[in-house]
Amino acid sequence: MKQTLHSTVLKLTLGLITLGLLGNAGFAQNDSPFLSRSTSALSSQNFDRPIPLQLEQAFPFYVSEVSPGKLRVTWDIAADHYLYRHAFQFSMQQSPTESSLEVDSILPDGLKKTDQFFGDIEAYYGRTSVELSLSTVPGPDALLIIEYQGCADWGFCYPPQRAEFKISP
Repeated sequence: MKQTLHSTVLKLTLGLITLGLLGNAGFAQNDSPFLSRSTSALSSQNFDRPIPLQLEQAFPFYVSEVSPGKLRVTWDIAADHYLYRHAFQFSMQQSPTESSLEVDSILPDGLKKTDQFFGDIEAYYGRTSVELSLSTVPGPDALLIIEYQGCADWGFCYPPQRAEFKISP
């Protein structure tokens, strides 16, 4: 792979020198019509490749209290992005030094699709809400721990995420 990449870069460089796109590299004449072009024009050929959104733009979410001991986490997933159903995990910590307690969750049905990273999955698009039931009354330092992962339809996959949300007792 390394040798192939090196060979490709070498061929591309030689081709650019031949065309005079690298400027006056000793091979191009000063009167070349290509000398006024910058090499940044070459990088603009990648403009078909989308730039990943920031995580906060791709998967913004908020937590709301439905009733005592019942919470709802709602994501407003950006267009052409999705969250994996299998990646959701919810837990609660009474304090940073205590172990996590499982939180019961009710997940909606997702869209069945074949994903390039995980194969057959269920995905969530658009607005998605998950209902949570706490197993115990939260203390004054309690944290809701939310784990999730998502991707963009064009093939960019975000790493698994872990967010902490302070729960009011």
